Amino acid sequence: MTSFLLPVMTLWQREVVRFVRQRSRLGSALSTPLVFWLLLGGGFSASFRPFGASAGTGYLEYLYPGMIILVILFTAIFATISVIEDRKAGFLQGVLVAPISRTSIVLGQALGGTTLALFQGVLFLLLAPLAGVHLTVTSVLAGIVVMVLVSFALTSLGLIIAWRMQSIQGFHAIMNLILMPIWFLSGAFFPATGLPLWLGWLMRLNPLTYGMAALRDSLYVGNPAAVGSLPHMAPALVVTAAFAAGTFVIATSTAQRNLE
Repeated sequence: MTSFLLPVMTLWQREVVRFVRQRSRLGSALSTPLVFWLLLGGGFSASFRPFGASAGTGYLEYLYPGMIILVILFTAIFATISVIEDRKAGFLQGVLVAPISRTSIVLGQALGGTTLALFQGVLFLLLAPLAGVHLTVTSVLAGIVVMVLVSFALTSLGLIIAWRMQSIQGFHAIMNLILMPIWFLSGAFFPATGLPLWLGWLMRLNPLTYGMAALRDSLYVGNPAAVGSLPHMAPALVVTAAFAAGTFVIATSTAQRNLE
């Protein structure tokens, strides 16, 4: 057990230390979603009311949970770039020749990215009063659980791509092609109700939709009418957990194939 946990904790610590030393990453991951939220939320608040949401829900409030997911998404992108940087610097090759499990390598990387994403997501959660969302201890704890699952899933998804890529430019192109569409189709930007049939099915098949629904449910614990017609918390959590587990297994398999 020690031989498995030691490399996991070492790689996790390395990701956290690197983040502390690169403080610009904190500002870049938080500033873009914050600007999107204020500009889009403020601009649409006077003319757009989310279809299916409860009465009195403004667009600034509706968009707020989606911005938390966007913060997590950006952090996952920045965190998993380190795989490509470590390969070019030679550090990754040094780790790979060590007599340790490849699963522990991927798990350490995934937990490092998850920790950073969770930290920044919690910081954005502090802006809830500005969105008109009244948090309780229960809603904060439930939101943290959801953010952990979503962070782990998105970081593992980033690792799947990063382990295959040789250049940072190619990594950014693929990540934008995959992650931004699944964010748009998660219900973060617009609800699933009232859409064309084909678009509604895309949103139902998108696993991030259920993470988004679980986060909305968690922020309004005790007030289910405020979230509108969303999947219930329990099935949304199950799908999100399956998404996190599935992406981690694929990331581990991808890392193993790149060694053979």
